[in-house]
Amino acid sequence: QVQLVESGGGLVQAGGSLRLSCAASGRAFSTYPMAWFRRAPGKEREFVAASSGGGFTIYADSVKGRFTISRDNAKNTVYLQMNSLETEDTAVYSCAARGGPGVPSNRPSAYYYWGQGTQVTVSS
Repeated sequence: QVQLVESGGGLVQAGGSLRLSCAASGRAFSTYPMAWFRRAPGKEREFVAASSGGGFTIYADSVKGRFTISRDNAKNTVYLQMNSLETEDTAVYSCAARGGPGVPSNRPSAYYYWGQGTQVTVSS
């Protein structure tokens, strides 16, 4: 059974940093694109960042230069380093994996496996 489990969320002041982790089990995702999405209260799910198995990355404009997605394929884990956090970054962050090898996408419908999410709260 495939599982994606996020960790690393929490409460941080604006300007601070957090690193999220997403550990995958049940399948090797080394060649599968993986991504981070977020959902703020009252808003739709929003793309944050994605990475191919080989490390090609794409980012939402709102996080470029502040967030970095990376992955350790040996550990079947993807990370999201978040710096210079803003109150607008407050959301539940979820990781996702495509159902097979391919290119990263910013569309939620492109991803087959999803984690439960971890809360990130940025205070002013």
